[in-house]
Amino acid sequence: MKIVSLTKNISLRRPLEMGNMEQLKTVKGVLADVQSRGDEAIAEYSEKWDGVKLEKLRVSQDEINNAKKHFDAVLLKDLTEAAANIRLFHEQQKRSSYEVDVNHGSFIGQRINPLDAVGLYVPGGSAAYPSSVLMNVIPAQVAGVKRIVIVSPPNNQGILPDAVLVAASILGIDEIYKIGGAQAIAALAYGTETIKPVDKITGPGNVFVALAKREVFGEVAIDMIAGPSEIAIIADETAYADEVAADLLSQAEHDPMACPILLTTSEFFASEVAQEVERQLRTLPREDIARASIENFGCIYIAESMSQIVEAVNQLAPEHLEIMTTEPHDVAVRIRHAGAIFIGRYSSEPIGDYFAGTNHVLPTNSTARFSSPLSVDDFIKKTSIIYYTKETWQQHVDKIARLARMEGLEAHARAVESRRWDKGVDQS
Repeated sequence: MKIVSLTKNISLRRPLEMGNMEQLKTVKGVLADVQSRGDEAIAEYSEKWDGVKLEKLRVSQDEINNAKKHFDAVLLKDLTEAAANIRLFHEQQKRSSYEVDVNHGSFIGQRINPLDAVGLYVPGGSAAYPSSVLMNVIPAQVAGVKRIVIVSPPNNQGILPDAVLVAASILGIDEIYKIGGAQAIAALAYGTETIKPVDKITGPGNVFVALAKREVFGEVAIDMIAGPSEIAIIADETAYADEVAADLLSQAEHDPMACPILLTTSEFFASEVAQEVERQLRTLPREDIARASIENFGCIYIAESMSQIVEAVNQLAPEHLEIMTTEPHDVAVRIRHAGAIFIGRYSSEPIGDYFAGTNHVLPTNSTARFSSPLSVDDFIKKTSIIYYTKETWQQHVDKIARLARMEGLEAHARAVESRRWDKGVDQS
């Protein structure tokens, strides 16, 4: 792992994974085809790309029951406890509607309503991500969304992982479809004979899924275009090199384009961590992926001071930030831009991924400068409420008309003034 001196301008040094023109052309074709031919198109793409001929798109209750029957009891308990932690955290995010009295019985306010239907994309195929189910479904449930749909690509036997089905079952979700890729995003956005459309699509996927989400935005809402994982660690000489190395590799194993960064003021500690990373790499099952990440995008920065590190991290705005220093809380309060902050030796990043309760769907590619983790807010909408009585209207009609005419909008002025003449019916 390379070691360099920290300069004023550092970045995540990684291009946005938004595909090429050929991939975009493919995605647009799939979206149009599914919109036109529905289930028939989905079945063809599933056979072509997933290698499976599906008789039914929807997961049956028997499949869910079978997954639960064969699932490890200890893991079921762990998933259930994690779900409870995630729900506890997101319950604190709930908003309430409100009204503010103006005068003469008039009021203005805001009404909070959940979205009617949302779709969650869960990556699949050769891997299982039950944590993605928990992290996306629970905030939607807390928000009050009534219809929550899961789509996920099956393996070549046409089966979804037991862990995904069990996680959905824990949360009471049974509308699950065995489809992936751009065709799944098309089905959620436009609907088919089998699948009703949704209002918002959340969840990560490959480049084709990301491109499809971007293309359907406007027809439906989306959460974000998530890039490969990234972690920045602030550590001083009081930290343990083996623990820091392990945490760097926890993100490097995600993706060859993952970006693991260490920032420290100790040259000796930097060298220790670099050696530990190499030692631990040799025993990782996903060594090839992690090594590509470390060699292409990993870096250890040596800074002159903690202030220089804090400034650099706020510039980076990393997805995950760990702080392992003598006074980690003092450093944490100086961080303005990070998707999630893990404070102290015992707050390793995977704790947030799986169990603590905070959401692991986080802004990447330095978008933490202006974006937030997935939350209950992503599954609600707000409606402004205005109620003026006759008395309040009379008090302000001239002011409003003047402001409208200042902008050259005569019809606006006339609309508010048209109530001047009593028509014999008071609808206030």
